[in-house]
Amino acid sequence: MHSVEENGNNDNIPDEDRKRNPSKQSNAADSMVDMIMGSSRGSSRNSGEPQQVTVDAETLVAQTQDRMWRALKRRYQYDSNLNPAQAFLLNHINSKIPLVIMYVDLVGSTDMSMTLPVDKLVSIIRAFTYEMSSVIQSHKGYVLKYVGDAVIALFPSSYNKLLACDNAIYCAQSMITVIRNGINPILNQYDYPELSIKIGIDEGENTIVQYGHDKSSQIDILSYCMNIAAKITSITDPDRITIGEDVYTVIHPALKTRFRELKDRIEDWKYTNRQTGQLYKLYLMEY
Repeated sequence: MHSVEENGNNDNIPDEDRKRNPSKQSNAADSMVDMIMGSSRGSSRNSGEPQQVTVDAETLVAQTQDRMWRALKRRYQYDSNLNPAQAFLLNHINSKIPLVIMYVDLVGSTDMSMTLPVDKLVSIIRAFTYEMSSVIQSHKGYVLKYVGDAVIALFPSSYNKLLACDNAIYCAQSMITVIRNGINPILNQYDYPELSIKIGIDEGENTIVQYGHDKSSQIDILSYCMNIAAKITSITDPDRITIGEDVYTVIHPALKTRFRELKDRIEDWKYTNRQTGQLYKLYLMEY
């Protein structure tokens, strides 16, 4: 993921504009962004091996507010990049690999598309996809693709399934925090509607397919857990996280205590556990 700043140095920003910025000074935030993005491009990302995540939510919120404030002031442009995920998947074409799949769905985007001016809607969608992608990268994940108002991410789990599942959940928590404490306070200042998201996570074997023979052809994923993650998201409430049974069984015991089995709103749930043949269980994170 890359970013383009239109005016370069922002030292000439008037004092009254700086007072409206609730984040830390942008130079410090930019340095932190460089540090995080640099660590996410290390050799471990090429191998697909998950690492312990050390980025705290306060830092992510500060970075988000800095970018959002400058973007709405037209001093910053978002430019997302899906190449890291494509490069990782290129090593696994025509094979099956275990992955944690995450769906992040923006709530209320249909209403926004009918009520907001085009420029405001585009600004919101760009900010949403970029900031969610930044959180995913900082938690050792990859952004697979953007589908309308949704971001689909993957976390390689072949090396350490427990760590990959834990990272995905911590990533989801950070996303909600960034929306609530980072994006929405800035949007409020500019009379934009507040955002909320819902997140579904599952883990399993995934078939890697490339639509073409050259290396530049798009690579995608086909799997049972991909379908489950999408369906989980559709029945999840705003600002909530729901995980599949295969994720719940392997996460850290301390993290497991924060989830309860989801038994309501699943009347039409037809997915089964492929090992037991029983109904595939879902778990909702408690707050």
